[in-house]
Amino acid sequence: RRGETAIAHISYDADLFKNRGTPHLDHAEHGEHYFDIELMQDIQIPNRRYAFIDSCSAHNVRPQKVGFLPYALAEWTERLTIALAEYRKWPEDATIQNKCLIYAGFIAHYAEDLCQPLHATVDFDGRKKADGSVENKGIHEQVDGLVEKLGMDPVALAKKQEVAVLDELFPAIMAQVAESNGQVDRVYELAAVMGDLMAAEVQDFALARARIAVGFTASLYLTAWENSAAIKLPGWHQR
Repeated sequence: RRGETAIAHISYDADLFKNRGTPHLDHAEHGEHYFDIELMQDIQIPNRRYAFIDSCSAHNVRPQKVGFLPYALAEWTERLTIALAEYRKWPEDATIQNKCLIYAGFIAHYAEDLCQPLHATVDFDGRKKADGSVENKGIHEQVDGLVEKLGMDPVALAKKQEVAVLDELFPAIMAQVAESNGQVDRVYELAAVMGDLMAAEVQDFALARARIAVGFTASLYLTAWENSAAIKLPGWHQR
């Protein structure tokens, strides 16, 4: 909590990396923000990034079309796990403290992307009609902006959360993919009123998604902390 300003600051960076002025980074970063699970029907989803790429290739699916969000989130959570293992050993080291906050910021970004349903579907910004046109274009940005525009209080969102260690990291992340994807139809049911911030159904939907995002993010942090206790740092490693 004392590091919330730093975490919030860093949480913007993953989107800042999608910049045409840095083409290599832009190319690599885009796929980290979504997972179009519909493209993986009847295809096993491995829990490692390169095994996933191999599986996509075997089924003639472009992995960058599906996206890599679950892998980005698992990898950043494990980066935080390593940093927290260092923190356990050198708790007064300011650089390690800062590193933990930076990694937590990236986790926050990707975790909250995953809890926004339009990051977990091929219908990420409107749905195609039979004539090829797209209905509800622009809805993605509307949903992304709800928490900010409604001025939600972070302290209130954190109250009465059931934060728990995730026994198996990647399956838990994929369970959140499935939960978010299951809310896509509801997003489009609300499309006609999504721009009306006074609409009760929009406020209820936004609050529910924000609370899920907060709880999921906190559970990832707790999981990283608990798992860090079992990390064995190499003998050559000194700070």
